[in-house]
Amino acid sequence: MGRYVRLIFTTISFVFLYTASAQVTTDDDRSVLKEFQDASAPSGRFNVFFNSINRYNLNSAYDWLDTIKIYLANAEKTNDSLASKMYRIMEAQVYNDLGEYDKSTALAKEMYLSNDSLDFESKKILLEMLDDNYANLQLFDKQIEIRKRKRELGLTDNVAFYDIYSNLGLYTEARNKYIMDVKPTIADNDSYGLAKYHSKVGNYLRLDNSAPTALSELKKAKAYLDVYLNDISTQKSEADIFESDLLKAEIEGNIGKCNVQLGDYEEAIPLLLNSIEVLKTSPRNSDQSEVVDNTLFLADANLKLERFAEAKKNLDAEFDHVTVLQTIKRNSLLAAYYDRIENYRNAAIYYKRNERINDSMSQKEAALIKQQLVTVVGNEEMQNSLRIINEQKQINAQARSEMKAKEEQINLVIISLIFTLLGFAGLVYAYMKSIKNQRLIAEQKHIIENALIEKDSLLKEIHHRVKNNLQMVSSLLSLQTKNTRSKAAIEALEEGKSRVKAMALIHQKLYQNDDLSVIEMQGYIESLINSVQSVYKKGGHNISITIDAEGTELDIDRAIPFGLILNELVSNSFKYAFPENDENGKIYIHLSKNGDQGYFEYSDNGVGLPEDTEERSHSSMGIRLINRLVNQLQSKLNIDKQNEGVRFWFNFS
Repeated sequence: MGRYVRLIFTTISFVFLYTASAQVTTDDDRSVLKEFQDASAPSGRFNVFFNSINRYNLNSAYDWLDTIKIYLANAEKTNDSLASKMYRIMEAQVYNDLGEYDKSTALAKEMYLSNDSLDFESKKILLEMLDDNYANLQLFDKQIEIRKRKRELGLTDNVAFYDIYSNLGLYTEARNKYIMDVKPTIADNDSYGLAKYHSKVGNYLRLDNSAPTALSELKKAKAYLDVYLNDISTQKSEADIFESDLLKAEIEGNIGKCNVQLGDYEEAIPLLLNSIEVLKTSPRNSDQSEVVDNTLFLADANLKLERFAEAKKNLDAEFDHVTVLQTIKRNSLLAAYYDRIENYRNAAIYYKRNERINDSMSQKEAALIKQQLVTVVGNEEMQNSLRIINEQKQINAQARSEMKAKEEQINLVIISLIFTLLGFAGLVYAYMKSIKNQRLIAEQKHIIENALIEKDSLLKEIHHRVKNNLQMVSSLLSLQTKNTRSKAAIEALEEGKSRVKAMALIHQKLYQNDDLSVIEMQGYIESLINSVQSVYKKGGHNISITIDAEGTELDIDRAIPFGLILNELVSNSFKYAFPENDENGKIYIHLSKNGDQGYFEYSDNGVGLPEDTEERSHSSMGIRLINRLVNQLQSKLNIDKQNEGVRFWFNFS
């Protein structure tokens, strides 16, 4: 009875899924699952499932699993063995896509061993599936057995080992094997094949901690891919374009990772973001693993740039499958994040988690790698090597005969070239004499350009050192704060530290800019707000802050006073404007400059200024400092007391 109830419930769910998918589908973005359901026969559904570009474009893998199980139950009920076989293969593939490799392996192995009537395409699909499952389960000996069967069926010429070496962390060996196995098979005019080749070599170099060399290979890969995409003479199907987009996203993601390793964080972030967005559309597990890696590198870049909110958002992202190594890196980044925001208790928790994981891995890793290495470098690799050597001997023999024939032609060409060169020698001499003056001018221009570059480098170094010195002052103030018990003294030290950070941030922005004469104020104000929030970390996080300074640039003589003025105003808002609750707190900052005229405005909706503000202004260091800074800008501070909050404003030139 219970069985029939479950069957009825499953059927109702199937009808609901069918109806819902029909309602949301449009002609431009048709659900592959709906197309699968509309197919008239099991073979048609089988083709839709395996030939679709992205079967999960609108429906999740769990939706597919439920639907396939319904068709499988109906096929088994009618004793349709051929249909049952097809649906079981599809079920195994969905489990593989979900990362449930044990279930996928059990189903695929059962299908492969128990069905002698499998057609060639079904055998190919099952063997590819088992190959991927065993790789993810790190059962490399079984993976090699599967690859032997693929070779027996003619699906591959050799049993490849480079990806197995890579999974074992032996990236140098993986790169060497990949170059030896794959490079000879790629034609010189195969732009797409060369793009994939250089992408793989570049990634192995990156994993082997050779980021500069890896970056060169990855840029080659991107150049070849651009040639392929821009080649209008080659017809490209929708599937070809989809695969090209995924490859481009993979290359950009790896370039972004190299930039993070080299410290070029600003260049890395847009590449990583774009790569993540595209790779999310891929049904392949390897691409989803790349999404996790790219997200962790993105968090690392944001952390280095002190964009703590963005870094925490990256680290809190949820993924279906995360490897042990990815978990270790994520824990390390979370520990670093909590260290930076001075939450040492949480930082210690994540450090301890990694210690436990490393202890567990160290007990198993040595035995596992030794066992896998024995398998990898066994008889099969020797057979592959002998086969490659024999093939190379035949190629060399043919090449020698061709070279002998070409050698005679080359000799004739060389003789012709000698006479041609003698004729050109006189022309070259005259030409060299005519461009001598131009060369002297070019050399002088080069000297001047080098002097300008050296000047810019020295200016950047000066700003960098000033920033470092100011950070050292800030650190000394922090140390003094920890050794001081007086609340008033601590507050004074924190205020001093905040002011020092405001000035340090100016110099940091300057040496990071290509233009050393001005600072882009929108980004500076955002960084300054984050810095002030980190000082007053118990308050101010629920306040809505609006910054309107887009496109405004100031020189250092104006930027430093503005930074200190803003530091004082924001600090006062965090400390005094919202004494009870900052849930509805709002701060508005406006800065604009049109030609020689500028305007600044700051307001909040807090409790406002006290009645004796003018009397306090003579004793308050903050107000006195703001007035002096405004005078330095050759202006006068205006204060408007409102029903809710306060407004400061002034014009400047």
